[in-house]
Amino acid sequence: MKVATYNVNSINARLPNLLKFLAREKPDILMLQELKCVFNDFPLFELNSAGYNAKFIGQKSYNGVALLSPHKILNVVEGLPDFDDENARYIEADVMVEGEAVRAASLYLPNGNPPYNNPDDESKFTYKLKWMNAFYARAADLLKSGKNVVLGGDYNVILTDFDVYNPEEFRHNALFREEVKQRFKALEYLGYYDAYRCLNPHEAGYTYWDYAGSALAADQGMRIDYLMLSPKAVDRLETCFVDRQTRADDKPSDHAPLVAVLK
Repeated sequence: MKVATYNVNSINARLPNLLKFLAREKPDILMLQELKCVFNDFPLFELNSAGYNAKFIGQKSYNGVALLSPHKILNVVEGLPDFDDENARYIEADVMVEGEAVRAASLYLPNGNPPYNNPDDESKFTYKLKWMNAFYARAADLLKSGKNVVLGGDYNVILTDFDVYNPEEFRHNALFREEVKQRFKALEYLGYYDAYRCLNPHEAGYTYWDYAGSALAADQGMRIDYLMLSPKAVDRLETCFVDRQTRADDKPSDHAPLVAVLK
């Protein structure tokens, strides 16, 4: 079983890249982020023609998440439960792979910049922290299901100095703040595993490179996209890699897909 996450940075602008990726890698489950389109503009016909079912929530010009699979997608949850959010940032469902249910979620965690200086200020950063708190609660509930759980997406978290090309430049960035890293680590303490780091402890594994300058050529990137696996799922983990080929294609997203293969 192959699962992947991919921030497409506008699904219609990146549709040729997406279809090329689907044809080459043939994922059983693909989590997409930053669709940047409303429901009626989603390219459902093209994806169906490529052999993929889709469940998605969109938003004009911003956000938007989707789950794609050639298998049945059932029991869909749109938005984080028990969290009032006007933004389209979270979708989860059961995907039936060879008769077994995999609970998959696609998430686009808030960026959070600029971070506040006063913890009492309402800001993009406080929204990010509240979102992460609600996500933690949902992740805890999903573990109780006993299913294979895969939480994939753009987490907008730089976890360690090893995960960004210039740590000092990002030291005060919302992606790298201690409050954010602590909340991400809490997922690991809860029982989730970072699929890429499990198998690639010594590879940077960047998933994002800015369009500006020659960031990709110079490998000036950061690792902010993750596949977090439940214990049952990580027991089946065989490989995990960053698909830099898609990032190097014509008119690409600024993110590369992250792909894992499970037994």
